[in-house]
Amino acid sequence: MTTGTATAGTAVPAHQTAPPAPGRPRPGLRAGLTGCIGLGALLLPALTDAYTVSLASTALVLAVLAMSTQLLVGVAGLPSFGQAAYLGVGAYTAALLAEAGLTLGPVQLVAAAAAGAVTAAATAPLVLRTRATAFLMTTFAVQSLTATIAARWSTVTGGDEGMHTPPVSVWPGTAPLTGAGYVYWYTLGCFLLLAAAVAVLMRSRLALILRGCADHETRMAALGHHVTAELAAGYTAAGALAGAGGALLVAVNRYVSPADLGFEIAAVALLAAAIGAGTMTGAVVGAIAVVAARDLVGGATGGHAPALLGALFLVVAYGRPLARHLTRLRRTPAEGKPS
Repeated sequence: MTTGTATAGTAVPAHQTAPPAPGRPRPGLRAGLTGCIGLGALLLPALTDAYTVSLASTALVLAVLAMSTQLLVGVAGLPSFGQAAYLGVGAYTAALLAEAGLTLGPVQLVAAAAAGAVTAAATAPLVLRTRATAFLMTTFAVQSLTATIAARWSTVTGGDEGMHTPPVSVWPGTAPLTGAGYVYWYTLGCFLLLAAAVAVLMRSRLALILRGCADHETRMAALGHHVTAELAAGYTAAGALAGAGGALLVAVNRYVSPADLGFEIAAVALLAAAIGAGTMTGAVVGAIAVVAARDLVGGATGGHAPALLGALFLVVAYGRPLARHLTRLRRTPAEGKPS
């Protein structure tokens, strides 16, 4: 008998015998990979040119909008097409503050998040009367109406000409952020704070309720949950996140127009959330992939960005089911294999 054999009646802890889940990276490897990605993101302005750095800032803004969309689509099971509306509300809030002389970025960020939350809370009773495809179309109507208001209300928003804003500053008395690298670092810092807030939210009771509503809303109501009120809370949180993304949009571009609330922005946010497959990390990766395909690779291929985005959508729509099928085949034991 070898000394490593467990005797009868001796309990062996499961974490000492169970092998790692197939396809899941080891914790050490995952931590190392996360550290390398974080270091690369921090040093990006020193590693590449200003144009790529500005694209990275744009990707971070879209990542915030994608997380807002994912909170509804991937967590609450509500296929929203309207988060660009709350992005625009936040962007115009930040632009109006900047026009009034308040150029502090953190103040603009908080005010834009509050404006997005208030607008989402005001529209929640309307959109939450519907579900599934009807919900998608209702949120699309909210997005279209908001873009139309921004285009027509020229005395406040500048109309189709948009609004140019001065650069933001981080603290009173500090120099405005004008360089692409400084703007990127500011956007990255705000993104990390928002991502941390999302991580806390995803571990909260509200997130569990939203997932329960996505799985079986009728059963959640039968258990005594006020489903509409709880979905409205999730919808308001998503609106606040999108509004904060609007403030970052103004900080990066120093400009906002009705096009920033348009169909394309809503579509790419939904595509990024779809790439994410229900996870916030996936939504961020999806946003980076969309910006890379649309602006970086699309510009290098003679302006074929729409075709690349269409190809990316097809890969997501048909590649994921195929990958699941192949994974099941790999994990299924071969028939007739001797035991």
